[in-house]
Amino acid sequence: MQTSLIKFSDYLSSTIMSLLVLAKGFTLTLSMIMPIGTQNSMLINQGIHQNHHKMTAALFVLYDALLISMGVLGGSILLSHNATLFNVLTWGGILFLSIYGLLSMRSAFVRSKNTADTVLKKKSAKIIFLTTLAVTFLNPHAYIDTVMVIGSVGGQYSDEVKVYFLIGCIIGSLTWFSCLAFGAAKLSKQLSRPKVKMTIDIIIALVMWLVAWSLFNTWVAR
Repeated sequence: MQTSLIKFSDYLSSTIMSLLVLAKGFTLTLSMIMPIGTQNSMLINQGIHQNHHKMTAALFVLYDALLISMGVLGGSILLSHNATLFNVLTWGGILFLSIYGLLSMRSAFVRSKNTADTVLKKKSAKIIFLTTLAVTFLNPHAYIDTVMVIGSVGGQYSDEVKVYFLIGCIIGSLTWFSCLAFGAAKLSKQLSRPKVKMTIDIIIALVMWLVAWSLFNTWVAR
């Protein structure tokens, strides 16, 4: 009887610990991806146009899972010590985000049928897929948030506990991107009004340029 109670107590303690680690992965991931950034900006835009927004959200969740897993398995050490990789990612990100911001700003002020806004609605799944890759993997901030910050926290746990941390991170990413995609699509009529859409495009452009500028400052400081 006493042995059974001890086993049950150990099982209960292990379960509670696993759930706490899962919750930590969930909340940490949410805190890192909720602030407006390149992925969120793109997903909001796709949701407003209802242009493969579900696919975009699913891809972002997949990318987060891959990057976080890489960080937990020790990828943060590789990134922090590889200057060449850092430079390539930084300048690729600066160039891409600057162009993306320029297109968003153009979309805000050009009203003809041939504007970037109309072109965006007609983008194929292939183009959107390639854009999600660029928005994610050409943005060093994505590596800092997922690989280095979240990954380093998860890397402190034992192999058995890491699984629960990763599950929590994936659930957090899935929850946020799903809510963002479906929320933007649900409010697409309101958000597609000319003045509202122009404001959103301007904000997206400013976010892209702000991230590009922060990347440049990070490169200079390094």
